[in-house]
Amino acid sequence: MKSYIFFIFYLIPLIVTAQNGSIKGVLVNDNNGERIPFVLILVQGTDINTTSNLDGEFELTNVKPGIVNIEISSIGFNPKTVYEIEVTTSRPAFVNVALTELSINLKQAEVVTNSAKNSEESPLSVRSIGANEIKRNPGGGRDISRALRSLPGVVSIPTFRNDLVIRGGAPNENRFFIDGIEIPTINHFSTQGSSGGAVGMINVDLVENVELNTGAFPANRMNALSSVLDFEFKSPRTDIWTTNAVVGTSDLGITIEGPTGENSSLVMSARRSYLQALFKVLGLPFLPIYNDLQYKWVWNINNKNKLTVLGIGAIDNFELNTDIASDPTAENFLSQVAILDYLDIQKQWNYTQGVKLDHFGENGVWSFIASRNMLNNRAFKHENNDTNLQLTKDYESQESENKFRIERKVYQGAFKTLYGANFDLCNYSNSTFERQYNFTNDSLVQINYSTDLNLNKYGVYAQSSGKFLENKLIVSFGIRADGASLEGWRINSISPRASLSWSFSPGWSFNANTGLYNQLPSYTILGFNNSSNPGELTNLNSNTDFTKCYQVVTGIKKDFDKTNTSVSLEGFYKTYTNSPISVSKGIPLANLGADFGVIGNEQVVFDGLGKAYGSELFIQQKLYKGVYGLISYTWFRSFYSIDSETWSSSSWDSKHILSITGGKKFESGLEIGARFFISGGLPYTPYLASSFNTEIWDTFNRPILDYSLLNSERNKPFHQLDIRVDQRLFFSKWTMDIFLEIQNVYGSEIPSQQTIDVVRDPNTGEPIDANQDGIYETQEFSISQSVIIPAIGIIIEL
Repeated sequence: MKSYIFFIFYLIPLIVTAQNGSIKGVLVNDNNGERIPFVLILVQGTDINTTSNLDGEFELTNVKPGIVNIEISSIGFNPKTVYEIEVTTSRPAFVNVALTELSINLKQAEVVTNSAKNSEESPLSVRSIGANEIKRNPGGGRDISRALRSLPGVVSIPTFRNDLVIRGGAPNENRFFIDGIEIPTINHFSTQGSSGGAVGMINVDLVENVELNTGAFPANRMNALSSVLDFEFKSPRTDIWTTNAVVGTSDLGITIEGPTGENSSLVMSARRSYLQALFKVLGLPFLPIYNDLQYKWVWNINNKNKLTVLGIGAIDNFELNTDIASDPTAENFLSQVAILDYLDIQKQWNYTQGVKLDHFGENGVWSFIASRNMLNNRAFKHENNDTNLQLTKDYESQESENKFRIERKVYQGAFKTLYGANFDLCNYSNSTFERQYNFTNDSLVQINYSTDLNLNKYGVYAQSSGKFLENKLIVSFGIRADGASLEGWRINSISPRASLSWSFSPGWSFNANTGLYNQLPSYTILGFNNSSNPGELTNLNSNTDFTKCYQVVTGIKKDFDKTNTSVSLEGFYKTYTNSPISVSKGIPLANLGADFGVIGNEQVVFDGLGKAYGSELFIQQKLYKGVYGLISYTWFRSFYSIDSETWSSSSWDSKHILSITGGKKFESGLEIGARFFISGGLPYTPYLASSFNTEIWDTFNRPILDYSLLNSERNKPFHQLDIRVDQRLFFSKWTMDIFLEIQNVYGSEIPSQQTIDVVRDPNTGEPIDANQDGIYETQEFSISQSVIIPAIGIIIEL
């Protein structure tokens, strides 16, 4: 085996052709969309350079295959570095670059540049990672959500789920946009009413860049309390058609890209998993399978107008492997049967379809955006998993949104103004039959209701920023006004914000932001109904309101341009009001956001409070002389309260997170990377003693948490090492990347709450008869948490 790996990663490169590659691109003015001629483009660390022609087009030739950075500079524009362009011998690399104009002081007739590289609207708490950084992330499996765990403030939850927990906020506090078009979820098998899921839905082969904003949200990004995640899909190449094929450990994918006409081009991807077949062979109790399709089509109508059409959709099925319950001699037979007893069958599909028209003028751009998204979620379970027996749970819900937004950006010298309005037409339906545990009187209740409602959402916003003191000081003010109406019920909110950035020394900047951000409750909360009348919406009869989060963030940053390095230190403080509280459980719903199923499908009141505070250190080394790295350390605390007197740790209050990621690229095409992280132990809630009463256990088939002791226990800290090795092979007509990835290299034991199961018959897997008090005998339910997970895959580019 060792000889085989050596052959793949070391001997094969000897047969690769020594041809060089090229980089083609187009340069445009970010203010008005016009092409920029006579711009100098240089391959960083070399003397290879060129200039753009009259149409803003350029080509760099004789570039060595591999990953390179290019530096772009032009009189009248801010200089820019484009990181990690993948050069191959089989086809030219293709990039589209937008440059920002320098501010011009007409009185002094001199051109001055902003000393700091921060965005005017969001001068801090913004982390940017490129497609290649995501692809090579050790342990990430080309999954964007997992790659984000290397960034500060992002909690590494030790499960296989992709919930984004950022700066002490719940998973549902994040919002996602692709090229300015909002999408409801970025994961397969997502949790309705929250976010997260088992596998990332966005194919990294379509992604140009990802920007994570964990504070100082711009005014045109609505409904976010913890983060805004902006994806930039690549602009499809306009010269030739190309194909990428990926064979991974969990799915097969293909991406095509190329021109569709003289002024239009398309990039499209499709993926299908084979986890269902793999899990069946391994004898696992659940069988997930997912499919997704995504695309972006761009039509440059003329020099002043550009039309973008994009879409993303997925079909997810989560079935049960009931065959394993028929073989008592199988390994882990009893534990597998126990899992089958409580897992639901889940079927989901979702899609987003959006259109964006940009009209460029002399001093800015108008954007007209329309989109539609839908989510259909079905979960059900039969007694003993026998479809011939009655259902014990039957849940089906659908969400649809039609979104419209008009936005205007105006550039006037040292000032930039953004304003716009949005209007959403939404529909939510829900049909629920389920048996639930009543924590108030320690009994079982049956829920059976339906809901069908229409909701209107609307908002207006404006933000203005200016540069002063020779562009060393940037100040920005913004405000949003949002509202929602539903069957005579109406609420409104005002969301002001302000930020500044002061470049007090070359490469140094002090940054600060404060703001009040609002989020409308999820549809599962708004649409809950505990009667047979669809019009009686329980949660609308209480104090329904926007959840409000007030934030203060300050930080200092140093950029080392010569080595592509930046260092930042930030502190944050957040307070929450109007957070939804479960009436039956007596806890904030935020603590339920990292699980499968549905969050918020119950009666709530909006009396919850929360707070989170902490500090972050972040060191980022972009690719420089073949070396790259990320070091992030976060200390934080996160709490919730239902009465302002008693505060409980949130479910992700791990206190400490340290992540170190780095790697080296060699000229032979070999790349080696690793990620090591340490996280403080997560809190957990003990089990309810009455869980093992026969009536309760026979209904739920697993222990129930004792929410009166919410997060009163805590796991030990955990740590893990992941590694990844890539070998790129460059041929004249095609390129191949063979990668080997190993998660949890040294088999670290990941601490978790000890699960308890009832004692079962070793032949049938059925619970053994209860004692005379009607209580099952119990035993510890052991699942290994120290698994070493290897993965190997192949990527072919034509």
